[in-house]
Amino acid sequence: MTACECSEIHERRRVVLTGGPGAGKTALLELIRQSFCSHVKVLPEAAGVVFGGGFPREDDPACRRAAQRAIFYIQRELEAAGDSHNPAIVLCDRGTVDGLAYWPGHAEEFLSSLGTTLDSELRRYDAVIHLRTPSPEHGYNHQNPLRTESPASAAEIDTRIARAWAPHSRRGAARVLSAARHPGASEPSDKACRTRCRPTTNGVRKRHRNPNANRRELRWKAWARCCSLRRCSIS
Repeated sequence: MTACECSEIHERRRVVLTGGPGAGKTALLELIRQSFCSHVKVLPEAAGVVFGGGFPREDDPACRRAAQRAIFYIQRELEAAGDSHNPAIVLCDRGTVDGLAYWPGHAEEFLSSLGTTLDSELRRYDAVIHLRTPSPEHGYNHQNPLRTESPASAAEIDTRIARAWAPHSRRGAARVLSAARHPGASEPSDKACRTRCRPTTNGVRKRHRNPNANRRELRWKAWARCCSLRRCSIS
């Protein structure tokens, strides 16, 4: 986290970073956490809190429904906590709508069991960024101990997540491509980096041209800025 001299009262915007298992959310969120000031609040994943805390993770429908209800309520409370201390951006590792992709039944059953509607849940978020799950040949792995899905299952979940968030008016999708996922791939050229990050500030583009900079890290930062996750000082 970087220092910030901003003392303005911010109009909080809540952004969801979602996607199927293995899409790169954890890596991107950690980089954002390290790169932006305290007014960009990064929340943990509710499912990680629930299952990491020992909640039963069984495959029968009753346990799956109980888990998704628990995740929903934890997500709500994480967002309530994230709204404190004057944030400009609250960045969520998934949102309440993600539960639709994991619920063992119809969407209406999930929503009614929680006393809510899809429209009210979508309106909780100002924007949605969907990182797509890679195929096995493009980097899907099981390094996360909480990740139990096979590549085929992960791809299916990713499709269901895309379908659940599709009605949101400000939703974008992307794939995380890096040398870490493609060991044999060459680094993109500076020209390619500047083209991809054209919507960002001139300062970011100049830093991309610095031959001594960590270009991969700068591309991550520029990608985040393209999604309007900017430091308060340049918002």
